[in-house]
Amino acid sequence: MTYKTIPLLLIGFFSFTISSSFAFKPESPKLAVAVVNNSMAAKVEAIYNNLATNNFMLPQRNGFKKAMEGYFKLKEKGIIQKDILTLVDYSLSSKENRLWVIDLKNNIILFQSLVSHGRNSGNEFAGKFSNKPESYKSSLGFYLTGETYYGKHGYSLRLDGLEKGINSNARARAIVVHGADYVSEKFAQQNGRLGRSLGCLALSQSLTKEVIDTIKDKSCLFVYYPS
Repeated sequence: MTYKTIPLLLIGFFSFTISSSFAFKPESPKLAVAVVNNSMAAKVEAIYNNLATNNFMLPQRNGFKKAMEGYFKLKEKGIIQKDILTLVDYSLSSKENRLWVIDLKNNIILFQSLVSHGRNSGNEFAGKFSNKPESYKSSLGFYLTGETYYGKHGYSLRLDGLEKGINSNARARAIVVHGADYVSEKFAQQNGRLGRSLGCLALSQSLTKEVIDTIKDKSCLFVYYPS
């Protein structure tokens, strides 16, 4: 080795050290979160755009987006065990079919139907919500579907609220899915709105069993209202 080659080797060594320190610098937490959020948004958008409607109407995009974001988090934690999402959009009139049951494994809407809200949540539209016992209001947020039973409304499905202070009293309040004769297009036409429950999600009696059997046993149910 000659004297002249030593500086060149040293320059090469320090150049590699400096460039390596920049190349392996970890991303900032904010940047990492932004990348994850963008990835999630793109994933949800793709699901929405490719959802097979099965001759039903698509849910509104904002409600669907919030439902899917929560669904993925609950799925990741192992809280929900089925690839089924039930979305209730209380921003819509009770005269509209504002409940969707979506098979996320096959990316298809299975049901779209009428669903009631609590008598103290509003008339045609729901706008007031509560987690308090005896409030007779609907509760928003994410639920885990539970077990079925036969009660005064026939075949019914218990729900567990997953959001403290929002719907965590659902089981204690006996907020369930059940059928009711006041949930029908005929009733809505005659009264300008659906009949109202004591806070439960009441469905048309003709669909109740089929819907309950699809969503029971630890699937995700989300009740949406824009905030």
